[in-house]
Amino acid sequence: MHGYSAENVELVSYHDLDSKPCFKLALQVVEDRWFLYATRFWESGISIIDVTDPATPKLVGSIPGPDDPNVATWQVQVADGLLVAGVQHRAEPWGGDPSQATDEGIHLWDVTDPESPSLVSKYRYGAGGTHRNLYTGGQHIHATASVPGMDGYIYSILDIEDRSEPQEIGRWFLPEQYRAAGGPPPIRQPSLHGPAYPVGDRCYLPYGQGGMVILDISQPGDPQLVSRLDFGEAFSSKIALHTVVPLPSRDLAVVNTEAIAELSEEPYNFAGIVDISDETAPRLISLLPPPVPHHDAGYPNFQKRGGRYGPHNQHLPDPNNQYLYFSEEIVYLTWFNAGLRVYDISNPYLPREIGSFLPDDPEERRGLLPRTALVTQSEDVLVDSRGYAYLTDKNHGLHIVRYTG
Repeated sequence: MHGYSAENVELVSYHDLDSKPCFKLALQVVEDRWFLYATRFWESGISIIDVTDPATPKLVGSIPGPDDPNVATWQVQVADGLLVAGVQHRAEPWGGDPSQATDEGIHLWDVTDPESPSLVSKYRYGAGGTHRNLYTGGQHIHATASVPGMDGYIYSILDIEDRSEPQEIGRWFLPEQYRAAGGPPPIRQPSLHGPAYPVGDRCYLPYGQGGMVILDISQPGDPQLVSRLDFGEAFSSKIALHTVVPLPSRDLAVVNTEAIAELSEEPYNFAGIVDISDETAPRLISLLPPPVPHHDAGYPNFQKRGGRYGPHNQHLPDPNNQYLYFSEEIVYLTWFNAGLRVYDISNPYLPREIGSFLPDDPEERRGLLPRTALVTQSEDVLVDSRGYAYLTDKNHGLHIVRYTG
């Protein structure tokens, strides 16, 4: 069993995934079998893992990506027997030359037979591809898309009533992204990181250096701005706001930025809670406490131990998927070289850490990053309704853990 340190979290199992580290995760259950779809970090394609028994995960298949080292298939969503794979140009730090990329956009796969997916269709935007998309079933995909004439990524709504012929029916962007119109470049570079998170006729967007955006999508073909919360230069790292997860019954949203520079050489990266009871004037009310090293860790803080340090991915609940964990009081969040952290936010003004899991550092470098030290870099976390959390890393395989507090 792979080594680790933890508080109130137990290691259930570890799978090396044939030395192919994975990144983003999606889950579906078919005929009482649980299938995890894991994108690969350093090459295109998606691994299919049977996690019916989380103690003995099994690789049971794969979905091919473009045969092009300049293309990444990092993002994946599954609902209604449909797998939505994001396809984007791979930048140089991740081992690609985006100017040579041959594919981009979204690939749709029929996964009603979970181990034998079949390609349904492709949709291209004509630029750098898509990053974090959201699909929870039904007629619409909420895409984070690179499109001609725009700086950064924008919000796009795809209609897939006919899955063989996806159609873009609406889009929204910040005015300063519209470079084709001319004018001086903005001081900060807003870009939708995604995913856009719809709840009813509202959609919550983590817009990078543009902050948090709330849209009215009651007319999907014509999204309208409700409000925008700018977190300012103090929190505007290169990527800045990465995720917004609304908690509708509590009039709250959990937000986080994303660390990108190694050794914390950028503005402070944070995770926090926003009061959205007045959706026209959202306000930040608290910060989740940053991770503290174990007393015998051998380093005084995570900021300077090497690699990236700071929040990255929250577990994304999906009210339409009964097999995903859902809570408006417990947050699972990865922190790169600080591993996985579990928070109790029942008191939104005093959130507290209640669990942690930090894998031992990798012994084998399987990709280009991190540059400064070969340390743990926890990437994504997905938690199923049984309470099992799946944790990915740039140079590890898949850890399956469970909160025991």
